[in-house]
Order: sequence, then structure tokens, then C-alpha cells
Amino acid sequence: MTSSLIALLATTVQALPEEATQAVTQGAAAAGQAAAEFSLLDLVIKASLPVQFIMALLVVASLTSWFIIFRKWKVIRRAKAEADHFEERFWSGAELSKLYAGTTERARNIGGLEAIFEAGFREFNRVRQRRGVDARAQIESAQRAMRATGSREVDGLEHNLELLANIGSTSPYIGLVGTVFGIMVTMHSLVSASKQVGIADVAPGISEALLATAMGLFVAIPAVWAYNRFATGVERLAVRYDAFSEEFSSILQRQAHLDE
Repeated sequence: MTSSLIALLATTVQALPEEATQAVTQGAAAAGQAAAEFSLLDLVIKASLPVQFIMALLVVASLTSWFIIFRKWKVIRRAKAEADHFEERFWSGAELSKLYAGTTERARNIGGLEAIFEAGFREFNRVRQRRGVDARAQIESAQRAMRATGSREVDGLEHNLELLANIGSTSPYIGLVGTVFGIMVTMHSLVSASKQVGIADVAPGISEALLATAMGLFVAIPAVWAYNRFATGVERLAVRYDAFSEEFSSILQRQAHLDE
């Protein structure tokens, strides 16, 4: 046993053949050249037709989501600013009749809290002019008008949010479909090749497949983040509209009892 170990230690390690060394050197050089020539644009141009179609679909989805994001951001920001401005005027002690006249005389489209106030006070005055209508009927009629107007305002704020959510939830799966097609095309091309293939032959197909997955995530992440943020903003505005309707109903109720 000891003699065998001594003989094994005494054995000299032979160097690799010159051909093998040259092959390794050439392979490293080819890999370095491929890395130097790496370009995302080349991957898209040289990608297979199904993968190119999926990439184009993801680009359209990304442009659509960013258009919705910028537009919805402006709409919600304007709705918050208009709500702050109207509440400041409403709770400043101004008379309801003057405030109502100001909302109807302006040649512009009103929205948000101002539209809810205008609908409720208009319905309250319309029912109050009828004879034999008690205070409860006046308040209930004004509340129905405010609820309907508030629902329309919230529905307008939620417009296109569903599309944004769909883009955010489906884009990663669309990217995965592109990955599957890219790998399938690469495997079929390798099977049909008659020569011996290496990493340089496999890298482009795998890269285009992974690029489709990356594009799907690039489209989905901003869309999901924006949807959650906008949905929270719309929910807060809806709560604000409901609270104002209840407070305004209490004011109308006191005024209806004073008129009796």
C-alpha cells in the first residue's frame, strides 16, 4: 500500500496536448468576441419571427401603460386639487345659494365634490318647491342625486385602471411565451446542425429568449406599481366624496326642518 502511494506521488503530470490548448484558446477568444459584439438591437433583429412578434406586442403594451400612467396621474392630481379648493370655499361660511349660483353660472364642466354639491342642492330645491313634500323626502331625494353623481365621478376616475391592471398581470406571461419560443427555435436549429456546436452557437438563441422575459418584467413592474397607487388614490377620493355627501345631507336636513 505504501509503495503504491509513493509510486503515485512520483508520477509526473503531463501537459495538455498542443491541439487541446489551441482549442481552449480559440474558444475563449470566440467567447470574448461574442461578448464584445453583444447588442440588444442585434438580438431583436436576429430573433425568430414568433419572438419578434411577442417583443412588438410587449412594446405596444408598454407604450399603452405609460400613456395611461401619465394621463391618470394628471386626472387624479387635478381631482384632489379641485376637492381641496371646493372644500375650502364650502366650509368658509359662504351661503349655499351663492355657492350653488357660482357652480351653475360658470361656463365649464364641473366635477368631483363640486358636481356632487350641485346635484344634491339642485334636487333639494326642486323637491322643496313641491307642495306637501316633507323634509325626509327632500333629504332622500338629494341623497340619491348625490350618490348617483358620486358614482359617476368615481367611475370616471377608475377609467382605464382595469386595462393597466391587465397589462401588469399578463406581461410576464407573454414574456415567458417568448422565452419558450426562443428556446424551442434554438434547440431545433442545434438538432438540425450537422457540425459540432458550442456555447457561441447557443448563446444568441438563449439571449433572445431571456430578453423576452426581461421585457415582460419591464412592462409589468411599472404597470402594477401605478395601478396600486392609482387605485389607492381613487379609493381615498371615493371615501372623501361619501363623507362630504353625508355632511352636506346633515346641513340640508337642518335647513329643511327650518323651512317647515
